[in-house]
Amino acid sequence: MKYLYLLIFFSFLLWSGINPKDQFTWFLEVLPAIIGIIILMITYKNFKLTTLVYSLILVHCIILMIGGHYTYAQVPFFDLIKEVFNQDRNNYDKVGHFAQGFIPAMIAREILIRKNVIPNSVWRNFFIVCFCLAFSAFYELIEWWVAIFSGEDAEAFLGTQGYVWDTQSDMGLALLGSIVALILLNKYHDKQLKSIINL
Repeated sequence: MKYLYLLIFFSFLLWSGINPKDQFTWFLEVLPAIIGIIILMITYKNFKLTTLVYSLILVHCIILMIGGHYTYAQVPFFDLIKEVFNQDRNNYDKVGHFAQGFIPAMIAREILIRKNVIPNSVWRNFFIVCFCLAFSAFYELIEWWVAIFSGEDAEAFLGTQGYVWDTQSDMGLALLGSIVALILLNKYHDKQLKSIINL
């Protein structure tokens, strides 16, 4: 399983790095995925995660690498969706921001449960949602800082496409993603966690 995961990850990373639409944007978008895989490799022996969480992290990395290859504003399939549904913009970035709440919610849930940080499930879920929203807001700050220091080169990274409420909708989708993840995956996640700890 570990080797299949790595094969998929590095295959997508290699593909995304071949003639991306914008080299600077590619680097900015795939950097979190590279940092993530390094952390997972370092912690694998001492803190193995559930298959569910590893799979979700891989999906998130693939989303980042696709966005890095095409830029978030120019992913071809979402250009097609834009035309079919007469949308004003390519909305692939919204998939990324939904995932930015959905997937970190499950990572945070696993760590909090296994480390017994917040035993009460209601308070734990509240904290997870707050954490995901804060993480999304921090990412928006990073985008802002990149835009300040790199000027026009950051336009593809920001992916606002002229949408004045882009930052707020990005954070809203991350918030929604975290809530949806907790509603849909709690029971399945608990089943996987039972093989590691006694719930």
